Order: sequence, then C-alpha cells, then structure tokens
Amino acid sequence: MKKVIVETSARHIHVSAADLAVLFGADHKLTNKKDLSQPGQFACEEKVTVRGPKGELKMSILGPERKDTQVEVSFTDARTLGLVAPIRESGDIAGSAPCTVIGPCGEVELSEGVIVAKRHIHLTPEVAAEFGVEDKQIVSVKVETDGRSLIFGDVICRVNPTYAPAMHIDTDEANAAAMKGVVEGEIIL
Repeated sequence: MKKVIVETSARHIHVSAADLAVLFGADHKLTNKKDLSQPGQFACEEKVTVRGPKGELKMSILGPERKDTQVEVSFTDARTLGLVAPIRESGDIAGSAPCTVIGPCGEVELSEGVIVAKRHIHLTPEVAAEFGVEDKQIVSVKVETDGRSLIFGDVICRVNPTYAPAMHIDTDEANAAAMKGVVEGEIIL
C-alpha cells in the first residue's frame, strides 16, 4: 500500500534576503522557532502582516530565505485579503496576486507573489520508485477521517533527494476532510 503522511500547511510567507532587510532591518537573520518536516525548512519567530485590498492577515515566515518572496494562502485567506490568488506550485509566482508585506522596520510592495499552493507530495527518488511514481506525476490521495473521508485529486508528486516523504494541503482542504493533526493518506494511481 502506498501510504504517506498528510500535513496541513497553514498560511505563511517565504522571504528574500533583500525583502527581509527592508522588513526587519539590515543584517537581520531569521530565527528558527521550530524545524518542519522537510529537511532544512523551519518556522520562524518572525511574523509579518500581509495586506490586500480588503483586509490583512498576520503570517509566520518560513525559513530559510528564498530567491523571491512568496505568500502562500488558502482560498479563504485570499478572499479575506481581497485577492484572486492562482493555484500554483511553490516558486511559480509569475503573474500571481500582488500584496503589501509589513514588518517592524518597513514594508514591501509585491507586484506578484501570492499563490494558493497546489496540493503536493514530497518524495525521495527511492520512495517514488517504491510507489511507482515520477516527478511531476499527478495522482490522487485517499484520506480516511471520522465522517469526512475524501479523495484529493490533482496532487502533484515532487521528487528530490533532499525531501522527506509528506503530502501538503492547505487549511481549507484539511477542514474539508475534518483532519485533526497529521493523518495518513493512500496514493491512488
């Protein structure tokens, strides 16, 4: 059976070094609050406010720094902000929604960068081979919960030796399945 843990990825932001300096001051370094399931990734002590045309949301920064600043929200969050955020893979921000990011030392106007992350599974090459899937392959994942079991379609497999096996969904998706914490999902080809 092809089982993988399914984790909920709440709204968050990845920041570039240049934007971090504007938001928190020159030479500021991100503070690791908690390691995440993906090796080298961590939730930071630092938080920012993301503002759209209709509202604001407080968000945690995830480290380490990235090449480009990217905001990941659910569709509910996007509505709260007054934005139309496209469903995209992480890093694919061209033509995505704009916003203002506000930190304690300054603010950054993003002309693009707000996305709803496409549901995805991180896999090592070994686990992908064991499961019979390839990088960029689209699969479905069945999640059994109390009263709201469902099958997530359109799940993209992301294969890289630096990953740890885990599926990521946003809070809207987790709530639809009545997920409480981390659950197991079964990959369906």
